[in-house]
Amino acid sequence: MTREFLDIYKAVLRGETVAFAGKHFRIEDGRLLFPPVQTPHPPLYFGGSSDAANAVAAEQIDKYLTWGEPPADVAAKIAYVRGLAEKAGRQVTFGIRLHVIVRETNYEAWADADRLISRLDDNTITEAQKVFARMDSVGQSRMSRLHGGRRDKLEISPNLWAGVGLVRGGAGTALVGDAATVAERIDEYRRIGIDSFILSGYPHLEEAYRFGELVLPLLPLDHEISTRPTAVNMGPFGETVAGDHRPSALRASQS
Repeated sequence: MTREFLDIYKAVLRGETVAFAGKHFRIEDGRLLFPPVQTPHPPLYFGGSSDAANAVAAEQIDKYLTWGEPPADVAAKIAYVRGLAEKAGRQVTFGIRLHVIVRETNYEAWADADRLISRLDDNTITEAQKVFARMDSVGQSRMSRLHGGRRDKLEISPNLWAGVGLVRGGAGTALVGDAATVAERIDEYRRIGIDSFILSGYPHLEEAYRFGELVLPLLPLDHEISTRPTAVNMGPFGETVAGDHRPSALRASQS
């Protein structure tokens, strides 16, 4: 269904008049009244961990998105999807969806992470995990396996915390720490091929301010824009995209 929809979507945005009869969609005389600003169409962002999703991404998508898994798992997913895209004669870039809990100190960040789930009782977690287990989403299964519904196994990778996923479907992990730590974890994902970061927090507005004030100054956003896809510092929808070099504060701390 997704493949058929994207075939129609891209053809219409290219200015074509579409006649389509597929398994899931039937279109007659389909056309767009107003052309898109981007040509031939807006960049397509897409997430999915199943074999079917990976195949569609390789054939159709510009930016493949993953939820926040440990870097080694993300690197393996990138390599697999990139290989499929190359076989299809295409190139795909990569992004990641994460929550963030950043504070002045690591202690404060972890205390707030614990506080975020402090009112969850075991029954609430168990019932939520039962719901997730009934889903046929491969991505959701991967999220659930990261913690197994256990409160004592939530730091699944350095500073990558799976507490959100105990009761929230979808993106269930957060980067937790002080500004330098969170910036380093972001840079770790950049080094394995992620160039776009879609971030959120709880509460959203307050976390956005903290991230903007504490972390953004440490990220490489002031370099010249390269022609390579992984070096663009702002994405087509205004999202932050990592650059080609380490944050200056991190380089100084390790020199």
